[in-house]
Amino acid sequence: MPEILPRDFHAQLPAGPLTPRSPLPTASANTPPMSCLIRSASVDDVPLILGFIRALASYEKLLPEVVATEESLRSTLFGGSPAAHVVIAEVHSRPAGFALYFFNYSTFLAKPGLYLEDLFVNPEFRRHGAGKALLLHLAQIANARGCGRLEWAVLDWNEPAKGFYRSLGAVQLDDWRVFRLTGAALTQYA
Repeated sequence: MPEILPRDFHAQLPAGPLTPRSPLPTASANTPPMSCLIRSASVDDVPLILGFIRALASYEKLLPEVVATEESLRSTLFGGSPAAHVVIAEVHSRPAGFALYFFNYSTFLAKPGLYLEDLFVNPEFRRHGAGKALLLHLAQIANARGCGRLEWAVLDWNEPAKGFYRSLGAVQLDDWRVFRLTGAALTQYA
């Protein structure tokens, strides 16, 4: 897969001692920053990516809908024509979260757009800046690629996520509803 990220991105998180099993310190005005590395995923990350996908699906109460396998992710994300891209957030070399995205197109803007399909941060890293670092990194990619939009969907019951997104300046589009053809409804037109 060609490298689409201009460089690794470092965000600032609250500092404190961190061991493999210790919880992260909470942020405060008096704590110096801790570095969060955002890097492009590689084919070696496929088991980690699948783990993040399953953890996200579990949080969203949709785990039975996950049919992705390591093999299907390897093929679709790292094969000859990748369908999407993944970045991984690491704190002290520990996987903290991931974002999976792809590019689309806006006819109204006549510009590409970046669509965030999945964003997930492990619970122990929440409220410490890893999610914000992932979103800021995607915003940088969108700007570098000349995108007119960075968009994503959020489940209507997920108030913590909606509050987080609003805190970054995102707005909810109440006039739009998502429609989907999948499974038998889609294959009947094959």
